[in-house]
Amino acid sequence: MMQQNNGLDKRQMISLFVLSAIMMAFMYYYQGKQADEAKIAEQKSKTEQKATPTKPTIAANIASPVNATDIKNVTLKNDLLTVEFSSLGGQISSVKLNQYFAYDKKSDKHDLPLYLINKNNSSYGFQFKDKAGKVFNTKDLIFSPSVSGNSVTMTSQISGATIQFVYTLLDKYTIDFNVKTQGLSTIVTDEKADFNWNYSVRGMEKGRSQEQTHSEFNYAFNNYKDADYDGRTDLNEEKEELNWIGIKQQFFTTIIEAGKSGFLQSKGNQETIKEGELLKKFNFDGQIKLSGNELNQNFKWYFMPLDLPLLKSYEGKEFDTILPLGWSFIGTLNRWFFVPVYNWLTDWGVAAGWVIFLMTIVTKLVLSPVMYKQHKLSAMMKVVKPEIEEANEKFKNADPLKKQQATMEIYRKAGINQMAGCLPALVQIPIFYALFRFFPNMIDLRGKSFWFVKDLTAYDDLIKLPFNIPLIGEHISIFAVACTIVVLIYTIMTSGNMQKPQQEGMPNMKVMMYIFPITFFFFLNTAPSGLSWYYFVSNALNILIILAIKNWILDEKKIHAMIQENKAKGPKPEGKFQKRMREMMEKAQEQQKAQEQNRKK
Repeated sequence: MMQQNNGLDKRQMISLFVLSAIMMAFMYYYQGKQADEAKIAEQKSKTEQKATPTKPTIAANIASPVNATDIKNVTLKNDLLTVEFSSLGGQISSVKLNQYFAYDKKSDKHDLPLYLINKNNSSYGFQFKDKAGKVFNTKDLIFSPSVSGNSVTMTSQISGATIQFVYTLLDKYTIDFNVKTQGLSTIVTDEKADFNWNYSVRGMEKGRSQEQTHSEFNYAFNNYKDADYDGRTDLNEEKEELNWIGIKQQFFTTIIEAGKSGFLQSKGNQETIKEGELLKKFNFDGQIKLSGNELNQNFKWYFMPLDLPLLKSYEGKEFDTILPLGWSFIGTLNRWFFVPVYNWLTDWGVAAGWVIFLMTIVTKLVLSPVMYKQHKLSAMMKVVKPEIEEANEKFKNADPLKKQQATMEIYRKAGINQMAGCLPALVQIPIFYALFRFFPNMIDLRGKSFWFVKDLTAYDDLIKLPFNIPLIGEHISIFAVACTIVVLIYTIMTSGNMQKPQQEGMPNMKVMMYIFPITFFFFLNTAPSGLSWYYFVSNALNILIILAIKNWILDEKKIHAMIQENKAKGPKPEGKFQKRMREMMEKAQEQQKAQEQNRKK
């Protein structure tokens, strides 16, 4: 017979209450005992850590907050570097270059300590995935530091696995970074580890925009045979194995070399920071192969100035490609001409500003034969200018092609090759670009003063403005103004023989040449003063050379006699270029005639 449940009676309720009270009292007593035991264990652990600092810290719950008291810092130092290591993540937390100083806006000098890493602007670590699919990163673990000589050993444990970072301060600017794991294979399943590096470069120079422009990724791949850089877009090298990855600033760089197994599936991005002491934020992610699900690999950190002899001293690393002296012929010109000439002159004790002056003279001497041909051509064109104007008037209402053919015929009879005038410009373009790369990146010029200029690698701001002018800023560079004036004078002197446009709609090149020096000022106003000083001296020498050639070397009467002699001999045989131009013009004329005939039909 089924019994009906009408609820709990009085006795049952009293019994349940008593039982509940007994259980609560027991639980309260047991929890208190556990808390007391935990406190005793904690005090014992702290005592053991003080007695034996090398004992690894157990990080059972990496998601738990880290107390500031748990973080310890240790320091290694040599003549060149002062490096601090943090027990949080076992990372390098501070790097100071002892022989260099950063720019101080208040004093307008390089007199501040120069830190490549400081105030949490760098964070890196190895990321793993355990068998449960959870991700943990070494940058979140607490390590126990132990110092021995010039080495620091960082040790941490997680779920029974031991992770150890051994840092050794080597000679020059190198830190050996040896990563060892034991028991990692019992908790991870992937055959790879992700290396994450977040780095924000700190402003060290005068001129924020210029320094931001020169801050970029650099890396080597293909077993150190190839190198590349990326200063604007995202880095994406998923198919290459990177031997090292570096983040370069204007005069300094921070590099991590991967060792036996390079960085795979590498990705990176960068973000410009508008204001503050940080200039640009870089993020890098790459993968490292595990061996037997253990990470045992020797890495290296480099924190160094971009000094060409120093970079070359690391043989087989391709570090000298970090210095942006230009690719191909441009880089060769800087490395084998301008840098050796600069070093040779400075070895004699010549001041940096006068070294630039002497380098400019050397450059002009090398280019003098080419410039002589250019001005000789200019003088020849001045002699035949009346004939050109007469031909233009004769064919004023005729087909423009006929006018052009008549002009070319006059030049051909006079023995004038118009293409010869392009040669000096083509020769000077690589020199212009080589020096454009040389002056902002030559660390030997950094902080060197000259007259009123305090730093030849930065703009001079002797004239300060009380407000910001678009495209100019808050200063006016004296060197930029002087250079603009000299370039304008040079332009006026060399554009006298330039022909007006012979066809409607064609731009007036003479007017455009006058505009160029003015627009050039906006570039030079924020450019390195060493570059402005070079262009000023270069164009001032150009003016003197023109006057010398015009008044003492070239005689217009002799040139006129030579042209008349050329005409008497008959035109020279057409060159390949002249023949091709004539054939193109004749073909264009035939097509125009055919079009006119079709219109009439």
